[in-house]
Amino acid sequence: MTGILSGLTIIEGSAFVAAPLGGMTLAQMGAEVIRFDMIGGGLDYRRWPVTREGKSLYWPSLNKGKKSIAIDIRNPKGQELIHALIAQSKNFLTNFPARGWLDYDKLKSVTPDLVMINVQGNPDGSSELDYTVNCAAGFPDITGPADLDQPVNHVLPAWDVSTGLYAALSFLAADRHRLQTGTGQLVQIALSDVAFATVANLGYFAEAAINGETRPRIGNDMLGSFGRDFPTKDGRRVMIVAITIRQWTGLLEATGTHDAVAQVEKELGLDFSQEGDRYHGRGQLFEIIGAWCAAHNLAEVKEKFDANGVCWGPYRTVPDLLAEDPRASDANPVFGRVTQPGIGSYLAPGSPLRFSALDKDAPLLAPQLGQHTDEVLLDKLGLSSTELGKLHDERIVAGTDDM
Repeated sequence: MTGILSGLTIIEGSAFVAAPLGGMTLAQMGAEVIRFDMIGGGLDYRRWPVTREGKSLYWPSLNKGKKSIAIDIRNPKGQELIHALIAQSKNFLTNFPARGWLDYDKLKSVTPDLVMINVQGNPDGSSELDYTVNCAAGFPDITGPADLDQPVNHVLPAWDVSTGLYAALSFLAADRHRLQTGTGQLVQIALSDVAFATVANLGYFAEAAINGETRPRIGNDMLGSFGRDFPTKDGRRVMIVAITIRQWTGLLEATGTHDAVAQVEKELGLDFSQEGDRYHGRGQLFEIIGAWCAAHNLAEVKEKFDANGVCWGPYRTVPDLLAEDPRASDANPVFGRVTQPGIGSYLAPGSPLRFSALDKDAPLLAPQLGQHTDEVLLDKLGLSSTELGKLHDERIVAGTDDM
């Protein structure tokens, strides 16, 4: 690898989304990330979505660019191998409980300058998942149609993704601190802390405290500005947003609705050059813009909107996205086609970060379970072939052919 983090080695023990995403983010920037799993696969090795043959598409998607070793981590000899790898790399990322054989103080006693990133559910170490954090964060109660009297879960695991990116960021921050001071540290990141801090950062806490009210459910309307979805003549649907005055005037120019909008503005006593007034008058504005969209097909909408700088986007399925949008194709250097062993060929991303000092790396494959067991133990720990063979015979370690 030639990425910006080339030369950095991190040991990862993880499952599910946040921690694997954090490790993959570092791997896609060139770090050598060595993931260990139980022989036969860990908790998330067969997680959905899966192929028709039952092979997980989830696992390779979140482990691109890593090395994989398979070890019986319940066996003390297996734990000793993991300890030795952590001591050598001095970097450990995990969402496993930081206790017992993975206790930070125990690891630090051997490696004083160890940087360990521990992703948790709650700050007290108790279990939590994206779904259970999200329901507690208040978003499901303000998501969905305005007249709906039940919560609506979001299908995007936003808190897992945010926590994974925080994990990668926290590692880089702790590594920089170590370079400056020589001191390692344990960094704990709780999913619930990330979620609730984000809710607060977006103004929801202040809104509840200062205004003393709960934000209403407003369907697909955008709070405090002009924004909503509209159907087109050919049965497609588009999202239109006008936050800035330039976006607003571009929308009026594209749709030729200046006069109709001016009349509504006069009738309501509002100033639609102001974002908040566009929100207050959104009912009548939606009727005007909606009527224009309903009279034009998607191709006509695209032509007019793009020519006038309108901020908009079409609603799509994922297959539609892959078929229609060059941003999600190999025309975009972030993406490239890979052939994943045992899975097939599909479009995969590298890092979305574009560093001007480096050439863009091609998207990386995910490892097969245990693919690098022998390589890592021989090269990193200096085991002899005889020692390695004995570990295989005792089923303490396994390679791809042993599964």
